[in-house]
Amino acid sequence: QSLDNSKKSTVLFTDEPGNLYVAQSGLISKAGPDNEQGQALYTAEKTDYVLTPDQQKMDVKLSWQNQDGLKITKIFTFQRGRYDVLVKYQIDNQATQAWSGQFYAQLQNQPVPVTNSFFGLHTYTGAAISSPETHYEKINFSEFQKKNLDRTIQGGWLAMQQRYFLGAWIPDPGAQNRYYTRFDANNNNYTLGYVGPIVDVAPGQNSAVSAKIYAGPEVANELAKVAPHLELTVDYGWLWPISVVIFSVMTYIHHVLGNWGWSVVLVTVLIKLLFYKLSATSYYSMAKMRKLMPQMGAIKERFREDKQKVSQAMMALYKKEKVNPLSGCLPMLVQIPFFIALYYVLIESVELRQAPFVFWIKDLSIRDPYFVLPILMGISMFLQQRLSPAATDPVQAKMMMFLPVIFTVFFSAFPSGLVLYWLVNNCLSALQQWYIMRKVNA
Repeated sequence: QSLDNSKKSTVLFTDEPGNLYVAQSGLISKAGPDNEQGQALYTAEKTDYVLTPDQQKMDVKLSWQNQDGLKITKIFTFQRGRYDVLVKYQIDNQATQAWSGQFYAQLQNQPVPVTNSFFGLHTYTGAAISSPETHYEKINFSEFQKKNLDRTIQGGWLAMQQRYFLGAWIPDPGAQNRYYTRFDANNNNYTLGYVGPIVDVAPGQNSAVSAKIYAGPEVANELAKVAPHLELTVDYGWLWPISVVIFSVMTYIHHVLGNWGWSVVLVTVLIKLLFYKLSATSYYSMAKMRKLMPQMGAIKERFREDKQKVSQAMMALYKKEKVNPLSGCLPMLVQIPFFIALYYVLIESVELRQAPFVFWIKDLSIRDPYFVLPILMGISMFLQQRLSPAATDPVQAKMMMFLPVIFTVFFSAFPSGLVLYWLVNNCLSALQQWYIMRKVNA
């Protein structure tokens, strides 16, 4: 679960009351194995199963039969290095009557409230389904409470999403399945499942139905191999196009350097280079504003009793010197989408979970344990502020003085990878601003 307690593993499925999250499947039929009287009790061939070093896959067989001669064999097929498991039901009908039934599979979840959030931005925790029409459709837990889903979909998949991990059922892609949701308010239990088409097995005949269950980390490349569009469950939010590009570049850098922290640093440099011209225009304007500070002070002193005349004189000065006082905000506004996109990458990409950087930074997805990065970020912000023109309004000037302190406190709770991005960005911005100021002064 964490580097501090490496012996405690993350549990994906559990039947613990209050923390329920289970995957279920069965065959529904009046003749059994599952019906209104209850669930079938299967028998295992042995109590322990081990995938030996020379094995690439292993079958775990469970069996059930009734007195009439109906025999069901339920087979779980595990493969080395994979998180998807094939679940197959073999139906051997040696009874005198035809057997008719339906395969069903579902996920039940008692969700834990989301705690990690940045101004309301957090990883998606909830359900999702896929269909040929809509490849990725979220179903929030609040929607379970409003009405039950009842939809026929060919193939597709259904999933319950949480931070870094995923549980999903993938049915036969050629079958028409009825997808459904249920909500049990008494137990706060949310169910998402599907029922397959009717299967008829004549006396003395055999048949089989199957589906895949995925239980593991949200690694996009692996999910894409399991089912079409399942990789979309790596949900980067509304800025996902930017997040996907950022993560792709970071992955390439990581392949070369083998360190996700340096990937963040180099991605920051690339983003800075991408907007270098835009930032340069803004910093030129800010440098000119800084040189105009004495004249602006003189205008305020001359027309101190008439604010309208101050505004008019200021606008005339800006026009004469070809300066835009608002252009200094532009680099900050441009950075915000990339900041949010990287935030989603850091909190959603399981590859960065418990990924180290250097020295004391052992996990880029959680806060700096010693607050070194937030403090350095605050200092870099203060230095950058010193290079910018001071606010003419005394109240605004005081607020700007406290801004580095406020940001340091805010960022102390953010993932260290995000603080690293902001620190490097501030340093690069300050360096570019200092260089441009020298050119303007010269």
